[in-house]
Amino acid sequence: MSHSFAKLVLLAGNFITGLAILAPAGMLAPLAEGLSVGIEDAGRLVTYGAIVLCLGAPLMAWATAGIPRRWLLSGALMIVAAGQIASALAPDYGTVVAARLVQLAFAAVFTPQAAATIAEMVPENARPAAIATVFLGWSLSFAAGLPIVTWLSAWAGWRAVFWSVGAGAMVAAMLVALALPGRVSPPRLVLAGFLSVLRSRPLLKVLLASLLFTAGQLTIFLYLAPLLAALTGAGPHVAGLFFGLFGGASLLGSVVAARMVTKIAPRPAFVLALTSTLAGAILWSVGAGETGAMAVAVALLGCGFAWGNAMQQARLNREAPDLTGASVALNTSVIYVGQAIGSATGGWILAQGAASHVGWAALVMLTCCAVVVAASRDGRRGPSDLAAVGTTPR
Repeated sequence: MSHSFAKLVLLAGNFITGLAILAPAGMLAPLAEGLSVGIEDAGRLVTYGAIVLCLGAPLMAWATAGIPRRWLLSGALMIVAAGQIASALAPDYGTVVAARLVQLAFAAVFTPQAAATIAEMVPENARPAAIATVFLGWSLSFAAGLPIVTWLSAWAGWRAVFWSVGAGAMVAAMLVALALPGRVSPPRLVLAGFLSVLRSRPLLKVLLASLLFTAGQLTIFLYLAPLLAALTGAGPHVAGLFFGLFGGASLLGSVVAARMVTKIAPRPAFVLALTSTLAGAILWSVGAGETGAMAVAVALLGCGFAWGNAMQQARLNREAPDLTGASVALNTSVIYVGQAIGSATGGWILAQGAASHVGWAALVMLTCCAVVVAASRDGRRGPSDLAAVGTTPR
């Protein structure tokens, strides 16, 4: 199979993975009503999942290092499918939580290992663009997936969403098994690989920036529907439009990132994405309650989101190419830490009846991210600096 087909299939796998992870954000009210819990409890499905994903990304990367990527990635998607179906059949909130935690323990492996896999399949100079292309799947989960989740859950109920995502995961698993050659297996990770990343000050700054960037974004995004309801009285149809606006802008940002990464260095490209995100957070905070201002703010947030995440992965690859498997796994992990922080922060502020303060909390996190980025400089270590990269020959 061609590299182009493999990139498209891994993009589709990221779309399903992103949807499985984020779907509760698009149907918080139907979930809360159907499971007889509060909005904050429904939001905890994202928080609990983020904790599992945070731990699972590096642990699963290490534990599954000897499994060919074809079977690892397709198997992970099949477990996601089983978890979605179990959620659709769940009689209560506790069962949904349990099914979510199990499936996301395996979903954690997909995004970082898809990036590492495509990096093995293409020439070195094409890796940043290939990784950015595969990451487009997450943008599509925002652009098309979440609006569909919002409308489908309002029309057919939350169980229909789980059935649909489960069916999509099964199809994606079969495509991955078809698209990836059996011989592809990135360098085997050992504990020293993760320790090498954690000992690198430049890499740690990139990881911290990823955490703060994600936390700031998702403090607003994960509670977009209840925030709109609280601040403007908007219903699920308007929320679906806002999710689509965020996703469409995110998709545009991803396309820009895929083109830009071949022309300018990842760090200045990330600075541009962060600038868009900061502008969106400022506008959301000062324009809370004004639908037009909030719409522009969401577009700015969305434009920076996937663009910024793709550039962070490209920065890690540029800084230490031979540590990409470990660094991208840890980057995915800290993104999920940021997701947990963002969901917990936004949920807590909403529970206090202070919806207008959510944007300011997000702005504080994004400002801290800007400080970290300003204090960092990208480089590229030579072979002598990569003596202990924590990989073993295949």
